[in-house]
Amino acid sequence: MRTQTAAIVAVLVLLLPAAAAAVGDPGDCAHIADRDSRLDCFDGFFPLSEPEKPAERRSAIEARAALEREALDNWFAITPHRPNYLLPVTHNFSSDFSPYGSFGERFSDTEIKYQLSLKTRVWPNLWRGSSLWFAYTQQSFWQLYADKAASAPFRETNHEPELRWQMPVRFSVLGWNARVATLALVHQSNGRVEPLSRSWNRVVGELVFERGQFATSVRAWSRISEDAETDDNPDIEDYMGRIQLGAAYRGERHTFAIGVKNNLSRDNRSGVELSWTFPLAEHLKGYLQVYSGYGENLIDAENYTNRVGIGLALTDWL
Repeated sequence: MRTQTAAIVAVLVLLLPAAAAAVGDPGDCAHIADRDSRLDCFDGFFPLSEPEKPAERRSAIEARAALEREALDNWFAITPHRPNYLLPVTHNFSSDFSPYGSFGERFSDTEIKYQLSLKTRVWPNLWRGSSLWFAYTQQSFWQLYADKAASAPFRETNHEPELRWQMPVRFSVLGWNARVATLALVHQSNGRVEPLSRSWNRVVGELVFERGQFATSVRAWSRISEDAETDDNPDIEDYMGRIQLGAAYRGERHTFAIGVKNNLSRDNRSGVELSWTFPLAEHLKGYLQVYSGYGENLIDAENYTNRVGIGLALTDWL
């Protein structure tokens, strides 16, 4: 018996190299008679990989926050705050240049409008994950198409620096998920002298909600009172409003947004801004903006404006 066993082992030892050599490429697997062995042979050449799980689509606010976190890995990193855009052509269908006196007669109803809005985090990791931010927004109206005698002035530029305390929150209201709460100290002025000077200071509270690719916000403010002798626009809240509601939707290639502000007064006045961001080419987006109502900017706050503009968007709300 021992002699027979030794003989069998010797034969197997001699056959193993031949068998290994026989299966040198996937085509050799087809000649294996046993089904399971044949499949094992093919698996040796073509190992199965686990299918990749589809990535979960982040909400619009989560995607925006992720981009900001990546940018803020560096100290003094600057990120977009509000939309940044350039509208080479805007037309005001109800312009009123009377504040400029006789010089306003040279102005054109068609002008350039642009906005630059940036922010940076100055103090992270405060109470309950909150952080302190500094933001700056500049909105300008350039009379490039005015009468040549006007020498293409910047008719109005509003400067708006703000110090923002921002805190992540987590609760739901009617299916909408609250994500960010903000308390801010905001100054806004046009940097002009009398009689064109306009300025005010506010304490602003804001709460941002999301639901899939939709985002909404509620923003309310209270003006910081000034001495009557130095206050150049005591009734500014009646035109610039006391509360603002916003909503935005980000699709695959298009973003739509609306902002409505109101003075919450018996003598009711509102301002509505609609915007549409759409693709033009790779890394280039078009921007259409419509504004109707009071308070588009400080110098025109008391005028009911109907403006349409088109141009380019550099960054959007979402």
